[in-house]
Parts: sequence; structure tokens; C-alpha cells
Amino acid sequence: MNWVQRKNIWKVIRSIIQGIILIILLDVIVHALFSFSIYEPFIPDEEISRDGFIAISYFGTDQEGDSTLISVSRLDEHLAALKKQGYVTITQQDVIDYYKNGKSLPEKSLLLMFEDGRRDTAIFSQPLLEKYNFKATALTYAEKFYAKDSKFLSVPDLKDLIKTSYWEMGTNGYRLYYINVFDRYDFYLGEMSTLEFNSLSSGLNRSYNHYLMDYVRDADGLPKESYSEMVRRITADYDGMAREYKGFLGEVPSLYVLMHANTGRFGNNDKVSAVNKENLTRIFPMTFNRETECWNTFDDDPMAIYDLTRMQPQSFWYANHLLMRVRQSNKQDVEFINGIEETYDDWSVLQGALECKPEKLVVTCEPMSKGLVRLNEGELWDDLELTVRMTGNKLGTQTIYLRADDQLESGLTLKLEDNVFIVEENDTEIFSLSMDEFDGKPHISRSEDEKAVRIRELESLLRYAKTPEDVAAYKEALDYINSQETTSVEDGDAEYIAKPDVHDLGSRKVRARLEGDNLTIWVDDRLMVENLKVSVSGRGAFGLGSQWNDYNWSQRNLTDDVYDGVFEKLEIKNLNGDTLYDDVFHGVDAVWYKANVIVKTVVNWFIKNL
Repeated sequence: MNWVQRKNIWKVIRSIIQGIILIILLDVIVHALFSFSIYEPFIPDEEISRDGFIAISYFGTDQEGDSTLISVSRLDEHLAALKKQGYVTITQQDVIDYYKNGKSLPEKSLLLMFEDGRRDTAIFSQPLLEKYNFKATALTYAEKFYAKDSKFLSVPDLKDLIKTSYWEMGTNGYRLYYINVFDRYDFYLGEMSTLEFNSLSSGLNRSYNHYLMDYVRDADGLPKESYSEMVRRITADYDGMAREYKGFLGEVPSLYVLMHANTGRFGNNDKVSAVNKENLTRIFPMTFNRETECWNTFDDDPMAIYDLTRMQPQSFWYANHLLMRVRQSNKQDVEFINGIEETYDDWSVLQGALECKPEKLVVTCEPMSKGLVRLNEGELWDDLELTVRMTGNKLGTQTIYLRADDQLESGLTLKLEDNVFIVEENDTEIFSLSMDEFDGKPHISRSEDEKAVRIRELESLLRYAKTPEDVAAYKEALDYINSQETTSVEDGDAEYIAKPDVHDLGSRKVRARLEGDNLTIWVDDRLMVENLKVSVSGRGAFGLGSQWNDYNWSQRNLTDDVYDGVFEKLEIKNLNGDTLYDDVFHGVDAVWYKANVIVKTVVNWFIKNL
């Protein structure tokens, strides 16, 4: 075959591939932009009601997802899991009638919301709402109506969404703005926009407030405004919001979500709270004022409808994580997602939940406890070699149990805990190494980190400076900070050790060889420890576990005490290389699985870059 023939054949193959991709893209785009069905409200055959409803609110949706926006595929899993439990969506008016007129609600009622008014959220969520016959509230900021930012829903977009029947309108307020901001070294930064705040987020310690939650204060915490000035500022924000909605959309939404939540009532300061309360009750019939829990029930307090609570699932939650939190909140039974039944049948779930996905085992722990799964009885091994990739988030514990008892209460354990690799025998630590240390991450002193933080802050403040005086002041401060000397760890300064954030994703390939009383471990194909002496001996069970360790308050993940341990491509062999167990595709299955992954990756690239 000459080169001309080969070239022509390749052209044909390339054209076929391009045609397939275009057809897929066209289907995605058409279904994203046009609605072909009508939302059908739930009408029970008989009176079915329970005293309450759950409210779930997503930050937003993206094709592939990121640390904040949930991917389309993960959102699909969440909504499918809720649908499987029997949940049906209710409207804002249903909630108002429930509190004001005693209207009954379906036994499993869901108020679904998407925040921040992003255009990609609407595009990628719409087909899923149609798929599950769910209605949702699109929450927006009024200032975005005239900002002409293509990332956010425009007024025509909102009108089109409402016409589909799958959406209704809500609001996050007039704008998202931050006050009383300090960095992690308690340096006062003052007030800033979302863009400024996001540019500085790596150096902050979550010490800040939202625009409507407090007085605007100085570095010493003293108000920079009088009581009357505070009242005018907050009231003007509400009036501006109402004016924009009426002017652009003809009406003010019924639902308001207060930023931020869990402040006690309507603010961090009693006087500010009273001003917020007056404006909220003047303009809106209902307000979500809290988050973390999702269960709302009737209360004789007439202000209960202004103190509703919502759950904000994180983008990294698997379906059983969501269901575990829903069960925790409303105490209703749930049916956890098993996934691939043939794989699920290989395991015994001792605690928590297990979802078996393609080449992936997801172990979800009980709230403030553990998730434990064990290979079925009879699978007892002594010496072995295993390989697995652990992809749960860095903050939390993923555990492999070797030579364990039936209940996984004793034995040899390999742990990734808060980005530290730990080996334990019957709960006694015999080896520990920080993964930062293993990776050779340089030791940074606190003074070196503080200087780096200050430089980033001043560079950002300089970029957003509004007056020549500010530019000059920031340049002078930047020159001064750059001239300052720091002390290294080697010279005696304390080391700055960054704790993993709640949304930091992890991915570590672990290989372990257990032979007699010797344990050798490789991580990411590099030797971590060789011939570590162990005393646990004999044949025992193999298991996997997960556990949430950090119960501290966090503005990104309020008291979420559930954790997903994720174990990918698990392979267990004896020392002769014979397979004892694996969760890896082989042969034709492997080819098809990889082909599907490639096609999905290509389609996602085209959608993102078109």
C-alpha cells in the first residue's frame, strides 16, 4: 500500500471520527439550549404528607467540574440517587403555603436550588431537570443584570429559563462583597470585591465577613461607620436589589438566600441583624438563613419561614455522601447506591456504605465515624502484594486492612490520613511520613511564608487600586516588604505547615509487599519504606476503610463529618504473581472502557473550547 492510499484511508477515518464527535456535540448543545418537555408537578393519588421538606443548593454546574462547581456526571448521580429515594421537587409557593396555610407536602419533598446565577449551570443542569422531572430555583445577584458578564445569566436568559417550566427565580442578594477581611497572619485587608477576594484566598484564614452581616470595621475591630450609616448602607443594598429585579424582570423573587449563613439570626451583630430582619420581612415572603442541614419543618414561630436551612453539596461528594448527609439531617431511611452489583457482592459492608463504580470502590463513612468494607468471608491471606490508587480528598483517612480480624478491629493497617502515610499494628503506629516530606517539598519558615503572603496581597491590591494615591501607597509598601529579611527553618524559625483544605483532591498510587514480618511500600512508584518489621502474623481478612477526622468549623464545609475513601484499580496478588482479587477491567472490557474515557475526554474538550 503506497503512501497516497494510506493518506486517503486516514482521511476517511479522521472524517468519520470528526462526524461522530460533531453529532455528539450537536446532541449535547441542542438538549442544553432547547427544552423539549414540560415539568409535571407531583400530584399524589392519595393524601401523602410528612411534616417537612429537604432543601439542597448547589454552587453551580460545569461540564467537568472543579473544586466548587459540580460536574454534570456527578450531579446526574446525585439527582438519580434522590429520585431513587422517592424525592419529588416542590416550588417556592408550596413552601409558602406550607408555612402560611398549613398545606400538606409530599412525603419526600425536595426544594432544589442552584446559586450564583451562572450560565453554565443552567445549560448543563437543564437536561437533568428534564430527565428526572425536577424543578429548580436559579439564584442570581442583581448587579449582574447590567454587568454584561458572559459567565452569568442575563435577563433574557432568565426569562427563557422560566418559560421552560423547570425553573423559577430566586436571589442571593444585590452583590457578593467582603468586609473586615484579615489574612492568616491577622493582617487587616479591609473591604474587597469577589475578584479581589479570590485573588487573595490562598493567604486568608477565613477571618472575614459578608457585606450585610456586620458593621464595616477597622483593624482593631472598631466600627468605621455610625449606626445610621450602617442602616443606610444595608437598606440601600436591599432597595437596589428590589429595584433591579423589578426593572429588569418585572418582580422581586419570593426566595432570598442570606450570605453568609449560620450567624445566629440575620447577622453577626444584633443591631445589624435587626436591620436585615426589617428589610427581609418587608420584601420577601421566605429566606434561607442557615446551611449544613437540609431538613425544614413546621414551627409555631411565625419567623420560621425566614430561618430555613439548606445543604450545599460539595463538588467532590459521591452519591452516598449526599444520601448519608440527608439521612443524618431528616432521620429518614435511605437506600444507598451499590453500583456494579457483581463487584458489590464481593464485599461485606460492616459500616457506612459502598458504591462500586468502574475500576473504583467508594467507601463512605457514617457521620463522625467510619466506613468499613471487607472482602467476603473465606478470603483470608497472609503474604501478598497489592496495588491501588487512593483518590479520596487529602483531608480525611483512607485505610487498607491486612491480616485483620473479621470486623476489621485489629490487624495491620496502611493509612493515608490528612496527607500523611501511616502504618499501624492493632492501632499502634509503627511508621509515619508526611507526603510533603516524601515529595521533597521545601521547608518554609513562618516568616518566609508571611512575606510571600504579604507580597501576593500587595500585588493584588495594586492590580485593583482605584486611585493614584492607593497605587503609590501599595507600591511603597511592596518595596518595603521586598526589602525585609526573613529567617529560614534551618536558622531556627518555626516551620509553616499548610494543612490540607477540605476540597484538596488526593491521588496516590500505593504498592505494598507483605512477606512474613517484612513490609515494603512504594508510593507513586517510588520506594517509601523497605522491610519494615511487623509483628501481626498469620492469615487474616482484607478490608478498606474511610473516616473523617476534622470536626472543626469551616466556612467551605460546615461541620461535614462524612468522608469518601476512594480506591481505584485495586489488585491483590500472591508473591508468585497469581491474582487473588482485582477490580480492573481486562481484555475487551478494558478496550471499551478506555475508548469511552477517550471519547468523553474529547467531547468535553470540544464543549469547553468551542
